[in-house]
Amino acid sequence: MNKKDAKIFLDALTELEKEKGISKESLLETVEQALLAAYKKHYGDEENNVKVIINRDTGNVEVFEVKTVVTQEDLYDPAVEIILEDALELKKRAKLGDVMEIPVKCEEFRRNAIQNGKQIVIQKVREAERQNVYDKFKCREDDIINGIIRRIDDRRNIFIEFDGIEAMLPITEQSPADLYRIGDRLKVYVVEVEKTSRFPKILISRKHDGLLRKLFELEVPEIEEGTIELKAVSREAGSRAKVAVYSPNPEVDTVGACIGQRGLRIKNVVNELNGEKIDIVEWKEAKEEFVSAALSPARVTSVELLEDEVTARVIVDNSQLSLAIGKNGQNARLAAKLTGMRVDIKTIEAAAAEAEAMEAEAEAAEAVEAPVDGE
Repeated sequence: MNKKDAKIFLDALTELEKEKGISKESLLETVEQALLAAYKKHYGDEENNVKVIINRDTGNVEVFEVKTVVTQEDLYDPAVEIILEDALELKKRAKLGDVMEIPVKCEEFRRNAIQNGKQIVIQKVREAERQNVYDKFKCREDDIINGIIRRIDDRRNIFIEFDGIEAMLPITEQSPADLYRIGDRLKVYVVEVEKTSRFPKILISRKHDGLLRKLFELEVPEIEEGTIELKAVSREAGSRAKVAVYSPNPEVDTVGACIGQRGLRIKNVVNELNGEKIDIVEWKEAKEEFVSAALSPARVTSVELLEDEVTARVIVDNSQLSLAIGKNGQNARLAAKLTGMRVDIKTIEAAAAEAEAMEAEAEAAEAVEAPVDGE
């Protein structure tokens, strides 16, 4: 084996330890185990107790048979035992019970060992890097991370660097309100990190409801402390969102705390989302009250839960109808998602007309079923 190559190999492992944080000793042990398996396979030496050692100072690869010294009478398995007479020829002070490491002559194997070792280390480094990426991002699932936009491909996918690791923000997870420029810093929400046979799959998003949740936690200390609970979020990214908050302490102004003095807290969240409008409503245990609050800024006249208990019939004044429904139905959609209810909105006049029509229909049906006099 070339001594220079062996030394270069050791120096490379030292550099890997500094740059990648991968233990040099663990790499050497991995290479030794792999070389041992390769040796046994190459020489068909499965029975012998063989040991492969890489010298920590020189990098030389050495192969030994490990045998216990026994008497001629006690010799049972020559593959793992050596009689005392033979042991003394190898080591003058050998005695019964000693465990001897006997050098094996395998020059061809040793010559190729460093090259094989390099391939093993490359594979080990790749595995370690994948595990490192997985560990780093897995612990940040359901959290916000801050990175720098490094490139944008032809499909408008955004590639963001986080501590030397690059993750892709696909176009399907981008907010329409965002402008992406190379070099800009960007907060994203880590939706899921999945281990695969190759590189870990990291799903990040600017559209996810979780991004809004975490931004409020960052801006409103009362949420982080648990004084205020963020009960529900519904969002159409880049356009509008609704947030329902609650506190078990009736003296806490939940909505006011989220808005902040002079609207500073809510302004910071809106700025991060590039102007996305946010309605903050007070969560109510009674579904009727919660639906009414969720339709803010519209003023609701009444809310009735239908028999299925998942549909809320909402009555509003005619002047509030367009506000309750919202542009292209957005306000009603967000309220429905926030409350988990189906929301049916009608004006007072439409509800009255519907009630009259149902009453007339019932009277007509009753008249048809009534018996005719004289029959």
